[in-house]
Amino acid sequence: MTDLPLAPEGGWESLYLAGDWTDSAGRSPASSRTQSDDAGDRDTITVENPYTRDAIASIPAGTEADVERAYETAASAQEAWAQQPPQARAGVINAAVQFVEDHREEIAELLARESGSTRVKCEAELGTAIGMLQQAASYPFRMDGQHADSITPGKENVAERVPVGVVGVISPWNFPLHLSMRAVAPAIATGNAVVLKPASNTPITGGLLLARIFEAAGVPEGVLSVVPGRGSEIGDAVAGHEIPRTIAFTGSTEIGQGVAATAARNCALPAMELGGNNVHVVTDEADLERAVDGGVFGSFLHQGQICISINRHLVHEDVYDDYVDALADRAASLPTGDPTDDDTVIGPIIDESQRDQILEYVVESVDAGATLETGGDHDGLVVEPTVLSDADNDMAAACNEHFGPVAPVIPYASDDEAIELANDTVHGLSGSVHSETLERARRIADGIETGMIHINDQPVNDEPHVPFGGMKQSGMGRYNGEQILEEVTTTKWISVQHEPREYPF
Repeated sequence: MTDLPLAPEGGWESLYLAGDWTDSAGRSPASSRTQSDDAGDRDTITVENPYTRDAIASIPAGTEADVERAYETAASAQEAWAQQPPQARAGVINAAVQFVEDHREEIAELLARESGSTRVKCEAELGTAIGMLQQAASYPFRMDGQHADSITPGKENVAERVPVGVVGVISPWNFPLHLSMRAVAPAIATGNAVVLKPASNTPITGGLLLARIFEAAGVPEGVLSVVPGRGSEIGDAVAGHEIPRTIAFTGSTEIGQGVAATAARNCALPAMELGGNNVHVVTDEADLERAVDGGVFGSFLHQGQICISINRHLVHEDVYDDYVDALADRAASLPTGDPTDDDTVIGPIIDESQRDQILEYVVESVDAGATLETGGDHDGLVVEPTVLSDADNDMAAACNEHFGPVAPVIPYASDDEAIELANDTVHGLSGSVHSETLERARRIADGIETGMIHINDQPVNDEPHVPFGGMKQSGMGRYNGEQILEEVTTTKWISVQHEPREYPF
């Protein structure tokens, strides 16, 4: 397995359907054999490097017929896969870990070229993706059951944890490998089959790369299919198909609400990780240097294109000016440019529409009274790290999930006001609080309505063994640890009546 190249024969210009690499005309690049008679000629998606704007590949755009075939094949393959002993399923996951490790540098280069990931972000994403796989390798041995006494004489009760069957996954472009892997790996490890639709900006690192990883690891044909495509064209087919029992989605709240509603019509469980508007609370008792360090990292890693990045800096009025000055100085010093340069911290935004939205939020906020301390301009898709002072909760860069390298800094006067400002949003995903008095920091953290919060750190944290998810309109369900088992498995009650039972009639 370790001698296999990263890319499949014929390159990445295929989808992975029911165990076959299939091009836009339905042929296997390896054999020129037609794989599907009902898909017809597919459109293509041109994948571009967001920094150079050069074309990387032309990927076949999956059709509704492709989605149908993928789900039908998954349903056929799943039962035999679930019957494999736990050590066999764990072995496939461990082989996937080894394949990723063997091709680590090549994968990092792909992430840089396709998603604009800087070296720091690539290493972070690879580390979490490998961690997700390592955690998933334990899941086949953690599908515990329960034995319970019965109220009926002579009866034995057993509750078994079993795979849901087929899992549909719709993943985003910002951390494509990590956020696909955290759903795909646990689902496969627990005996499910998976149909994955990656984001159209990142169909390689968010989808086809996973197909290659698991193909090389020995997953049986049909257990994983990857159908790239535009969400507007096949998203409803993926989310609304009657076969999957869980739909795992990561993306914006608006789109996620539609996906959840579509899935629920078939009684499929929606596992949703949606948008955030995360706060970084800095009290007057904070270690200011430490708080600024966290603020810089939490706002500007991957150009702020992270659902758990800092969207608002809430800073006590007594330290506000010092914090703004230090944050602006640090932001202005961050190297920007080509993400393949090891020194670059701020690379490109994923595309023009995202860039334009970010800059519009900045302009609207300045027009509303915010002060532009640094940044606010762009070079191509590289948006300068931007700090806005004199901000408030109603400004465009603060009330919206801006998803860019923008740091609005909002003053507050009391702990209660900080909590009130933090909670003044429909979101509740992550956050952070800085204070050298831990009891005070914990009191503020407890008051903020969010699924995750970090004291004397920043919000961008994800650990494979710790539950990850949000409150309010930031999602439903949890990834990672024991909690992901609730999304990709279900419990089945089996009773055995060992002795004849007396019935009332």
